[in-house]
Amino acid sequence: MTGVATGIVLRPEPLTAARFAPYGDVLESEGSAFRSINAGTAKRYETQARVEVTAHGGRPLISIFEATPRSFPLAVRVLERHPWSSQAFFPLEQRPFLIVVAGEGPGPLATRVRSFLSSGRQGVNYRPNTWHHPLVALAATSRFLVVDRGGEGENCEEIEFEPGAVTLLGGDG
Repeated sequence: MTGVATGIVLRPEPLTAARFAPYGDVLESEGSAFRSINAGTAKRYETQARVEVTAHGGRPLISIFEATPRSFPLAVRVLERHPWSSQAFFPLEQRPFLIVVAGEGPGPLATRVRSFLSSGRQGVNYRPNTWHHPLVALAATSRFLVVDRGGEGENCEEIEFEPGAVTLLGGDG
């Protein structure tokens, strides 16, 4: 499967729950409701995202990914999606990172690509079937806590774009 060349230049926009809603959930404690637990020594921020991993016999899998920083401008060559599960990423070192997603709709997929800049204190949870780019670390190698699906079966589809179809600018736009 290939995307149609369109010459799109992506300028990241700030990541907010409202802007990201068509693709999944923003994971963050700032401004979120919590309840006190452990005799008042901790805060629990609940219902950050809906984890969907049990389709086709899947099981929850918690991993740590390490992403090396990218050079910009970055040619967006491939997007992937996971038809059977959600996939969550949360930065462990509070470093900003870029998110590239594409939603459903008319026209070529490349025309629906958007980019968001995480503050470094925000993560994302992609809904099943949400097209997204592999991790885009910025200034330094960055580690992420990842919650996704483990189990049998192929749960990853990819689409390639023609060279020059989509270009991503860095976090400073």
